[in-house]
Amino acid sequence: MSKLNVNKVKSGGELELKEKVVAINRVVKTTKGGRTFSFSALVVVGNEGGVVGQGLGKAKEVQEAIAKGIEDAKKNLVKVPVMHGTIPHEQWAKEGAAKVLIKPAAHGAGVIAGGSMRAVLESAGVTDVLAKSLGSANPHNVVKATIKALGLLREPIQVAKNRSVKLSKVFNG
Repeated sequence: MSKLNVNKVKSGGELELKEKVVAINRVVKTTKGGRTFSFSALVVVGNEGGVVGQGLGKAKEVQEAIAKGIEDAKKNLVKVPVMHGTIPHEQWAKEGAAKVLIKPAAHGAGVIAGGSMRAVLESAGVTDVLAKSLGSANPHNVVKATIKALGLLREPIQVAKNRSVKLSKVFNG
């Protein structure tokens, strides 16, 4: 988990974040006076330039739940290394029973991913990626696992510094 904290981003007003609603869940509480409805909204925000976050909002109204989810997502932003529209290397992550595998893809391949993973990857600004969701299809855990996998990605320059290797000029550009 310590690697994930390295890529955390402070939510500043200078970021133009676009939000996507991944899932809305209606919750019914039965009391002796009748039924009480409330809603929870899973929201993903990103600037389509390497920053993405997810949030959960709960309220009596759908719009209010979405607004709370957006505010929560802005507090949980992660920096993603996007290189030429794809990710630098393959990554695997697990959250609960949801397992996620993301792989870099050739230019023009597009985002090949399922619903909740697609929302996260597109919000992060990844345009070419192969992704597979294994295990649970619960959108909450799939989104968390995808963001965890993106947060664990490392840039080649950083890996080279850790290994004390000099990169050629081809990779520095």
